Amino acid sequence: MSKFDENYFKITDDDKKYSEIDSVLSENEQILWRGKPKKSAYILGKILYMLPIALIWLLFDGAFITVLCIFGSDIPTPFLIGICVFFLFHLLPVWIWIANIITANRQHKNLEYAFTDRRIILRSGIVGVDFKNIYYTDISSVNLKVGLTDKICKVGDIYIKSHEGANVLFDIENAYFITSKLQEIVLDLKNDALFPNDLRPAENKGFRTRYTK
Repeated sequence: MSKFDENYFKITDDDKKYSEIDSVLSENEQILWRGKPKKSAYILGKILYMLPIALIWLLFDGAFITVLCIFGSDIPTPFLIGICVFFLFHLLPVWIWIANIITANRQHKNLEYAFTDRRIILRSGIVGVDFKNIYYTDISSVNLKVGLTDKICKVGDIYIKSHEGANVLFDIENAYFITSKLQEIVLDLKNDALFPNDLRPAENKGFRTRYTK
């Protein structure tokens, strides 16, 4: 049995920065790229998200509330209180929309993405900070989506599909370049895992063969 290293779990000053991506890197792990969503595009996206639903909900409920204000004196107090409580809950989509806008700045502050030579690390959170790992060998596809607002803000959303589900890198600048590089990394590391260097033939005569029935 090897000798126990009593300093293995010793925490240094650098290790105390738990909220940073650098704190979760393995030994000799290198960051190839790191970035955050473009702030203006991210906050604009939060404002536009659910906006049509929130406006329709607000106009619909606002009309009823206006009628209650006009004829409220003729409505019994217990019934009026019950209606107010109902609308308080009925306006839930509006409260969610407002909450998303209020917390957008905090969410953006905690959002960060990193590609290392081993995995993709996603940092997120509102109050606390969460880290999610996506290993390249688990990735099945990398796609890019650029909507109208994304095009105006010159950003794009990178969709990464793996065995554990789909993850999105929101509002990335130079999205076409980053997506192509990520696709190269995934392909290279997958090939390296499936066909290690020592097992690769010096020549692969089947590489350029054509499919025939």
